[in-house]
Amino acid sequence: MTQLPMAQNPSSTQSFWIDSTQDVSTYPNLISETFNGVTVDVAIVGAGMAGLTAAYQLAKSGKTVAVIEAGAIAAGVSGHTTAKVTSLHQLIYAQLLKDLGEEKARLYAEANQTAVEFVAQLVEREQIDCDFSRQTAYTFAESAGQLQSIRDEVEAAQTLGLPASFVTETSLPFPIAGAVAFSNQAQFHPRRYLAHLARAIAADPSNYIFEHSRVLEINEGEPCQIVTAQGTVHAKDVLVTTNLPFLDQGLFFAKSYAKRSYIIAAPIEGDRAPQGMFIGTGEGYRSIRTTPYQDRQLLLIGGEGHKTGSDEATEERFERLEEYARSRFGVRDIAYRWSSQDFVSFDKVPYVGKLTPMTHHLYVATGFSLWGMTNGTAAGLVLANTILGIENPWADLYDSLRATPFVTADSLKNNLETGIHWVGDRLKALQHHSFDDVAVGEGKLITIEGKQLAAYRDEAGQIHAVSPVCTHLGCIVNWNAAEKSWDCPCHGGRFSCQGEVLHGPPVENLEVYPVATTETVSTR
Repeated sequence: MTQLPMAQNPSSTQSFWIDSTQDVSTYPNLISETFNGVTVDVAIVGAGMAGLTAAYQLAKSGKTVAVIEAGAIAAGVSGHTTAKVTSLHQLIYAQLLKDLGEEKARLYAEANQTAVEFVAQLVEREQIDCDFSRQTAYTFAESAGQLQSIRDEVEAAQTLGLPASFVTETSLPFPIAGAVAFSNQAQFHPRRYLAHLARAIAADPSNYIFEHSRVLEINEGEPCQIVTAQGTVHAKDVLVTTNLPFLDQGLFFAKSYAKRSYIIAAPIEGDRAPQGMFIGTGEGYRSIRTTPYQDRQLLLIGGEGHKTGSDEATEERFERLEEYARSRFGVRDIAYRWSSQDFVSFDKVPYVGKLTPMTHHLYVATGFSLWGMTNGTAAGLVLANTILGIENPWADLYDSLRATPFVTADSLKNNLETGIHWVGDRLKALQHHSFDDVAVGEGKLITIEGKQLAAYRDEAGQIHAVSPVCTHLGCIVNWNAAEKSWDCPCHGGRFSCQGEVLHGPPVENLEVYPVATTETVSTR
């Protein structure tokens, strides 16, 4: 078992998976290859679960590949997950049976259960050091009022051939009314797993992995051109696996919505750690698992999800998770706190396949709906098979071009909120007219002589002012207090307090306003 370091700083805001794997991000950016030129069979944009799975499969099948990542490998959503490798996705199968019918629900079950076994077999075959362990996964209800949904899920899962049972006792240190239990599921260290895939890909000198090379545009042709600020890659086919495609063709931003969730991690003695992986039901549910941590365990508790950009009081969400950890598990110190973001499709099934009906060499994978370890693996397998001309049994279910239920409760609510933000958030800046209104550590929208600004005052008292207009489709960003970022409530783009892109779909930074200039304007 890998011995992992303690947190360098208490309450680190970095993901534990990233903090414990600082040594795996060693790949060059594209500029080092610009003058030689890079041409491959397949370019993969995004080095997370879906992208690296597809790249690994393609490379093993003899295709030359180039993986192009805006940041570091496995440091996006895949590096911020709870990393449960399970086909138990809270409560989904009863709903899939109702909405999609038994055939499609069974395909979804098979895709995700196959993904569990794909990961397990690869770990065993290649002896990947990633703290992989088989676990029982549970979706639990604490009150009798939620019990019927648990029983319905057990029945639906059993109908679909999944390893489901109903239980009333778990190793959690508090009573439950009942739970769905899926046996022989798994958990692992996602970044160590993906780092192994990256090393296997790059072991062949015909393949490339580029970090810190954000793709700005893709031009389909013979070959396709994948353009970054550092240089251009040429490829016959391109897979875009960037959580949400930064390419607006296909309207995937309108067929899904961005959801943020929060995770805290606290050291716990092994004899007090729960055995298994858990997720609750109802409002305020919690996600629970452990992972090896020195001679103890690290207890991970997640939850407090909300639509990205819709809540400025994000600090309170971490506080509620910490209180839950202390009151339910008796932990004292919180070692890590971080957040994650995923895109939820309106029918809860990922979109995998062609970018649009008119494109022939551009493919996407998105909408994993918070279950990216298995849905992402399945998506990577589907995309690899598509490029290799191999029929995949889940391709039609995941088809990115399928008819999408735009008129659902979720879609109507999401698109109404987008319209409200488009108009209403522009009025927020009218409430403040001076940088003096911005306190230390605070971000606010302000208007100075008719110009809207997003202003943040750092701990040294320095103002950082940027345009509040998201560079994706022009919505107004909102302040995220816990993470000191500007988040777009329309399609999930996120920017640092200095305006740098943190999370797509935008690829361009917010425009920066020189502090000296804006200060002069504000005092006229």
